Amino acid sequence: MPSANDGIMVILSSPSGAGKTTLVNLLSNQDKFKISISHTTRQPRTGEIPNKDYFFVNDNQFKRLIKNQEFLEFAKVFDNYYGTTRTPVIDNLNKGHNVLFDIDWQGADQIKNKKLDYKLVTFFILPPSKKILHDRLLNRHKSDKLIVKERMNQFERDVLHWINYDYVVINDELNKCYSKIKDLINAEINNGSKDYDSEFIRNHVEKLTS
Repeated sequence: MPSANDGIMVILSSPSGAGKTTLVNLLSNQDKFKISISHTTRQPRTGEIPNKDYFFVNDNQFKRLIKNQEFLEFAKVFDNYYGTTRTPVIDNLNKGHNVLFDIDWQGADQIKNKKLDYKLVTFFILPPSKKILHDRLLNRHKSDKLIVKERMNQFERDVLHWINYDYVVINDELNKCYSKIKDLINAEINNGSKDYDSEFIRNHVEKLTS
């Protein structure tokens, strides 16, 4: 049964290339913060460590977990499945750890709809401009411009979901963005005042989508 000593859930979502994974890793360095490790059917990227960055499974293994209703959330993104199993998340929350989720808007919606008895704070990360996002994606996918084009097309759809998040933060400069998110989380935990300009965010989204 959830109690006042339980951890909170913190979701970071973003269009591909906006930096949510880097930010989640930075946030996890704080005391009592744990990353929820997702299952995925995609292949590991260079430098990724199985069972640390992701649990890499095949389609059949993933579908078995779906059938057994073991996922708190799951979604298909760019032809690959991603999902969060329930048990490790609840165990960490009950031990007082704050759980960080690096998931897309589909997964965030599913977790919100579960209405779990734990505090949930959601962040949507945006790039400073479409050009900067395009440059970041080009750097990540140097050998495949088709992937970059696909990610930019998906950005046009993903960005529309910003309105469903508690906070939207622009990842212009990484350390500044990290500090902003950290301060907002601390304010949520301690019921403190929040430095957040929703009108500025709305104007930035209009520029990105115009």
